[in-house]
This record gives sequence, C-alpha cells and structure tokens, in this order.
Amino acid sequence: MTAEQLPPQVVPPEVAVDGARPHLVADVEVVAVPVLQIHGELALGPGAADLEAALSTDLMAVLEAARATGVTGEITSLPIPEGLPSAPALRLVLLVGLGSGDRVDFRRAGAALARACAGRTTVATTIPAVDPSVGLEACVVGVVLGSFGFQWRSSGPKDQPPRRVVFAELSDGDAEDVRRAAVVAGASWEARRLASVPSNLKNPVWLTEQAVALAADTGVSVTVWDEQRLAKEGFGGIVGVGRASANPPRLIRLDYAPRGSRGLARRSAQPIVLVGKGITFDSGGLSIKPGQAMANMKRDMTGGGVVIATMTALAALDCPHPVVGLVAAAENSISGDALRPGDVIRHWNGRTSEVTNTDAEGRLVMADAMAYAAAELDPLAIVDIATLTGAIKVALGQTLGGIFANDDALAHTLIEAGGLAGEPMWRMPLASAYEDKVGSRVADADNAGGGPGAITAALFLQHFVDGVPWAHLDIASAGDAPEESFEWSQGPTGFGARLLLTWLCSEDPLAGVGERKART
Repeated sequence: MTAEQLPPQVVPPEVAVDGARPHLVADVEVVAVPVLQIHGELALGPGAADLEAALSTDLMAVLEAARATGVTGEITSLPIPEGLPSAPALRLVLLVGLGSGDRVDFRRAGAALARACAGRTTVATTIPAVDPSVGLEACVVGVVLGSFGFQWRSSGPKDQPPRRVVFAELSDGDAEDVRRAAVVAGASWEARRLASVPSNLKNPVWLTEQAVALAADTGVSVTVWDEQRLAKEGFGGIVGVGRASANPPRLIRLDYAPRGSRGLARRSAQPIVLVGKGITFDSGGLSIKPGQAMANMKRDMTGGGVVIATMTALAALDCPHPVVGLVAAAENSISGDALRPGDVIRHWNGRTSEVTNTDAEGRLVMADAMAYAAAELDPLAIVDIATLTGAIKVALGQTLGGIFANDDALAHTLIEAGGLAGEPMWRMPLASAYEDKVGSRVADADNAGGGPGAITAALFLQHFVDGVPWAHLDIASAGDAPEESFEWSQGPTGFGARLLLTWLCSEDPLAGVGERKART
C-alpha cells in the first residue's frame, strides 16, 4: 500500500424497519428496549412485556439490581448465553436509558446503542417506537453516527460497527422516514470522513476527485477550475493562498436541479448557494501556527466537505429547490512563493485585500467564491460554512456553531434547522461598530482586523455578497470534538451537513427571507 491509497474503512450499519416484536426479528443477536423516566419513576418501553414473557425474567428487577437511573444513554446489560427457542441467535438484551424522550434523548440513545453493539451482526430495538414522530429520525442518526470510525492501521479497523440495526414494532409506512434519516446521517458521516483523512493524501486535487466520485449517479453536475483557469479569471484569493503549495488550488462547483417543477423551482430558477472553505491543510503560511495548533489542521476543509456531502445527498432526499455548492480548495503552505504579510491581492470582483496575516487565509479563498456566486449565479441566498476563527471557539466552546447573518429570517430558519438536526447554532452580532477594523490604509480591506476576531471575519466576508441575503456559519468551535460523546466521535465532526439538509429540504427554506435585513 502506498501513501496515496486510503485503506478500507468501516461502513455505516444497514438500517431497516420491521413490524415484529424485537426478539422475533430474524437472526437477532441483540435486543434493546428503552427505559424512560416518567414523573421520577422508571418505565420500560415497547416490546418489554413480550420480551419479559419470552425470557421469564423481570426486567424491572434487572434495572433495580443494576441501580439504573434511566438517564439518556445508560446501558444495562442482560446476557442470554444460550438464546431462546423463539430467538436462537439472541445473546444479549440491553436496557437503554431514554431520559424524558425528547429528540436529543432519542439521538443519544441511538448512539449509545450503536457503541454498545460494536461487532454485532443484527440488532433489534424499539427505542423509536416510543414516539416515532419525534424519535425515529433522531434515533437513526444516532445509531449511524455513533458507529462512525476512521482508521489507517496496518491491522485494519480496531472496531466494527453493528452490521444491521432493525427498528422493530414500526409500520411499513415508517420505512421511508428511516431511509431519509439514513441519507442525512450518511451525509454527516461522509463530511466527517473527508475531514478525517490526513493531508498527506488529502489535497485540493484529491478533494476534487472525491467530489466528482460522490456526485456520480446523483444528478449533480461538477465543474472544476484548475490553477490556470483560476488565475486567468481573477480568483486572486484562491490563487494567492494556494500558490506556495506543491498541491495546486481548485474551485469546485456542484449544481443540483430538482426533478419536475416543485418548490422554489416552480417560482424561479434562482438557486440557493452554499460556499465551503476547503483548506486541506493550514500551516498558517508565513504567519506560521505554533506546532500544536497545526495538529488538527487536516480538518480545516470541514466546511468544504460539508458542502460536498450536502450537495451529493440532495437528490436522494428529493430536495425541491435548486442548489449550487462552491468549494474553494487550497493548501496554505510555506515556500519561496508564499503570500507575505503586507501583500495585496485582488479578488474575483476586483476588491483588494491587504494580507496582514497569512493565517487568516480562509476568508481570502471564500471571498472569491462568494463574489462569483453573488454576481454570476443570481442567488436567492448565500450560506457559507467554514472552520474560520479560533475566536468563535473562545466564545462558544466546542458544542455550538456561530452564525452571522444580514437577514433575520434566514438566521432564524437556519438556527431552527440546526436545533432539529442536532447541530445547534448561536447567533452572533454582525456589528457594524467594528467595521473600521476591517479597513486598510492601502487596500479595500485588511484580512486580519483583530478582535473581536469572529465578528471582524464575518464583516470582511459581508462585502462579497453584494446585498444578497446571506448567512455565515463559523464552525471552528464545533469542527472538532474533544472526546467521544454520544453521536460525536473524538476528532473532526463534519458539523453542518445535517443542519443544511434539514434546512434545504424543508418546504420553504427562504420563508420571509429578503423582507427584513438584520440590525447591525
């Protein structure tokens, strides 16, 4: 195996629906039933009574002996070493805490179940049967993302996720909801995978190849600007950042058109545009980062990976709105041709930026893509997503993403979608009081206007959307998980794919957008 080959990776578990009792699912090896907290008391969920009869076991007594509390994700195990006459392959019963049973509880319970069932073949659970309208999608997402793994070991993957998870005591009518949830979870998995690949393999050309491969058979068309075309057409930010690297930059465009004439497509051919930061490794350039700060910079293309994963899932979800995705991909490196502090670059729209910090490179490449989108694509809205500033991490920690917007309705719908999807956002001020910090004495703007860093970065980008309704998602806060926690695996998170798909595939993602600009 050469350094240019990614070894085989684990794959998400197959998910399915079955109307049977969980212990009667064919070849079931593990059965999991939920434990709820109701008015301070524990209660067993669907399937428990029939399972108790089949086992001749009091499951509440098992919980009491284990001093179980029913808190979300708590696992109480009951081995079944010899199986049952009705379920000869059964070896384990799991009682899974579901807390009060809200959407977050279902997601976390699904993830805890997946981790507890690593290496198993067939798992059957009734967790979402407690309330499918609330819990089905969330539980599927938890099961899939709780199974995520990435590895480059000579011996292969350390753990394998469960091969198949069956959601029991549901109807055939729930199968489509399970399929759609698996698509959304799969997009998040793909974004996480792309962000996890080391940068000795992942560079702008490789990322482009991944976009082309993932777009195949999805109805999404791909257009690529190489370094010559980028220079010829004036993408000075992308060219400037990428010129120091042996790996040339790219601009990737993905176009999705819905089938038929529904939703926004019926009213207008104008698309929604997504823009992703695709810095495949960020050394900081000549304004070099400290060594430890470089350790996770393989994930600095998370925004671009999210855009690729989102765009290539739209057809499977039958999204009714036309969408264009742009990924500005470059490697921020060091060489004799690197950008220098004090250099001035000219962006696609002619606006100039004085580069006072080469480690503020993400906004330089994204500015080109955003200016192109605003002028050439006639968008209804632009949403960019990027691991952009350490300042947002200082402000919000590693659980919330930050959102800036020039339109209140757009901000509201994105925040709402993030809440539903399990990728929460916190609105930050696009405060014009700091606009002077973005100014330069020699150019139209300074790329590193100083603190408050997340705000000045957003103010810098605002000048490239030409008044189009726009939201900027700074996910440097949530781009890495410091430790394993429910659906989050330690390391790159791929944060944003579920949020964007939930938003884009809603009935009217642009309800009220354009009617009221945000106050600054």
